[in-house]
Parts: sequence; C-alpha cells; structure tokens
Amino acid sequence: MKVVFPTCCGVDVHKTFVVATIITTPADSLQPRYQKKRFSTFNSDLNRFADWLLEHNCLDVCMESTGKYWVPVFNILEKRGIRVVIANPKWVKAVKGNKDDTKDSKWIGDLFRIGLVKSSFIPDLNIRILREFLRYRYKLVSMKSSEKNRFQNAFTVCNVALDSVVSDMFGKSATEITDYLTSNESFDPEHCVSLLQRSLKKKAEKVLESIEGYSMICSRRIYNNYINSIFRVKI
Repeated sequence: MKVVFPTCCGVDVHKTFVVATIITTPADSLQPRYQKKRFSTFNSDLNRFADWLLEHNCLDVCMESTGKYWVPVFNILEKRGIRVVIANPKWVKAVKGNKDDTKDSKWIGDLFRIGLVKSSFIPDLNIRILREFLRYRYKLVSMKSSEKNRFQNAFTVCNVALDSVVSDMFGKSATEITDYLTSNESFDPEHCVSLLQRSLKKKAEKVLESIEGYSMICSRRIYNNYINSIFRVKI
C-alpha cells in the first residue's frame, strides 16, 4: 500500500457543521495518527478550521460533494491556500453498517491518503462565476421558451389560429393583434387589419379568418394579457 498524502484531512460536510479528521502518517511507519475535530459552518468557525489545518501542516483536504454545503467550506479553504479535492459521494461511500459523522470523515481521509479518491473538476473562481451566470441565463431562456409555448396554446384554446398564418407570434404585427384581442371584448376587422405591418398586409384576409369567431372569457383575457406583457422583457 502506497501512501500518497502523508498528511491529509477527510471532511464530512453537513448543513450546520463539518467533522474533520487529520491523518498523519510518519515517514518510518505506515500506521497513521488521527486527530478529529468538529466545526460549525459559520465563516468564523470555518476560518478556525483552516487555522487548525495549517497548524498541523495539512494542505491537502478531501470532502464529498454534498449538495451545495461543500461550497462555503471550499471557498474558505481555497482562500487560505489549502488544496481541496471534491469527491463524488459514490467514490467515498462508507461501508454499510459502519457509518456515522466521525467515521465518515475518517473513512474519506483513509481513502484519500492512499490515492483511492477520484477528484471532481473544480475550475478556478472566475470560471466558476462565469459558469454560474451562463447556467442561470440558460435556465431563464429555457423558461421563456416554455412560456412562449404556453402563450400560443392559450390563444389556440380560444379559437385563435393566428400562429398558422404569421411566422412569429411575437413579431410586431402579431403582438399588436394579440394585445388588441386581450384588451377588447369586441372585434373590429378593419382595426385589426390596420395593425398589420406592410409585410403582412397581403395576408390580411387569412389573418381575419384565423381570428373571426374566437371566444375569450374574461379570466382567459386577463391571463393572456399578463403572459403577453412578460415577453416585453428581453433576456
């Protein structure tokens, strides 16, 4: 058995506390020494945790990626110059029937000490921030696409087939017409035609055919008007 990290620490992370076990392997022996300690996840205590690691010359730490609870711990240790390996829980899962907070940190440390823990990729801080923004933007765009489909379906169930005539239900002409339909109980074909842009004037007859006979109750009108207003926000 080869010892990869003579001095290292295994950390079991929870929402309100962490349990850490420093493992020191003497140069003339394979028998390790263990030191265990518990800290809260408040910043002041996490800084004391970092101080404790540095006091024992422990610069290599391993912990599992438990939800987002590991992130505050990682942030503090990273700033203090301590190398942190984040492991997928399946690589550091404790043996069944041998699990508790203290044993978990020791088990993680033991596996890490002999190089059996596969590290997850954690980019540097600037890349992590950029990735977070990009993922959030992607989520917003996906939500917007989903709501656009819901918007079109809302008009379909009101017997408005405008999306079969126009290429973009959120273009200028279609938006003017949907605003008109949701804001007025009566339907004026001539006014509706006047709302069309030049490119759609030639389709005026089909546009009217797709709308005439539509039925929109008050609650549906309010809902459609609200959804329509959402898409005026650019993402």
